Amino acid sequence: MTSKALTVPTVALGTWAWGDSGEAGDGYFGSRLSEPGLREVVEKAQPNGFTLWDTAVAYGMGRSETVLAQALSGRDRSEYQLSTKFTPQLAGDGADPVADMLQQSLDRMGTDYVDLYWIHNPADVARWTPSLIPLLESGRIRHVGVSNHNLEEIALADRILGEAGFRVEAVQNHFSLLYRGSERAGILDHCRKNDVRFFAYMVLEQGALTGRYGPAHPLPEGSSRAAVYNGILPRLRALTDRMTAIGADRGASAADVATAWAIAKGATPIVGVTKAGYLDGLVRARGMELTEEEIAELEALGDAADVDTRGWWEREM
Repeated sequence: MTSKALTVPTVALGTWAWGDSGEAGDGYFGSRLSEPGLREVVEKAQPNGFTLWDTAVAYGMGRSETVLAQALSGRDRSEYQLSTKFTPQLAGDGADPVADMLQQSLDRMGTDYVDLYWIHNPADVARWTPSLIPLLESGRIRHVGVSNHNLEEIALADRILGEAGFRVEAVQNHFSLLYRGSERAGILDHCRKNDVRFFAYMVLEQGALTGRYGPAHPLPEGSSRAAVYNGILPRLRALTDRMTAIGADRGASAADVATAWAIAKGATPIVGVTKAGYLDGLVRARGMELTEEEIAELEALGDAADVDTRGWWEREM
């Protein structure tokens, strides 16, 4: 059995962008990341209680895991939690592809266990989930989550683990003011009722909900996110303007409001942080109380924008 229930900070830190090679125009965000800069992020995050780092083999094909380990080096392993993923689409053809991929992650991160291990996409729940049981029994993984799974797939994974005395303790899906598929499908309710942590990724829609971008200030040309979001920025204006106004009343930004909204919904937002300064916003978001009226108004504006920001890797929930 897992030794104790999963406990996580209010906000998790995502390292998808840490998988960028650092060359201009190469990678998701086209930003140049440096080892000292990322170490600075860790040094500011840890004392502020942001101690859960979410990564994956698929982020830069292992580069994110390697860079994260460098940034955390020298810290006691008990001071932070590591969350990484088995991606079925990247599975090798050995006898035990799940254990193999986990071992590669452990080697890259210089650790002998992962606090939270996810099945990244629901390629074949019945095939991959049983392989997690020996890894839980040996302590190489402490807790299991599933990402991008629908309700039926979450229940199946939970049943398979349950036969060995374990359970799905976390769900990680795309969830934002523009994309509430998991709520409409009943996944948030399922998580609430069953004491499962719901992790929300893309809460800021790759920057489109930060209030920093608009038709006059589009996302950086040539980046993959520009291709997805620049065309819809005019339709987000009413929402981002309202988020900016709600934030201004509290000395906060639109991005802080988007994050605070996810927290108010009972989610643990996973926010990508590439600069130490971004952590100030997460501290503000964590302490922000939105009223029920504000939440309802923001959701109505999100619905009125009428955009589909579902990722190419996601199916309808």
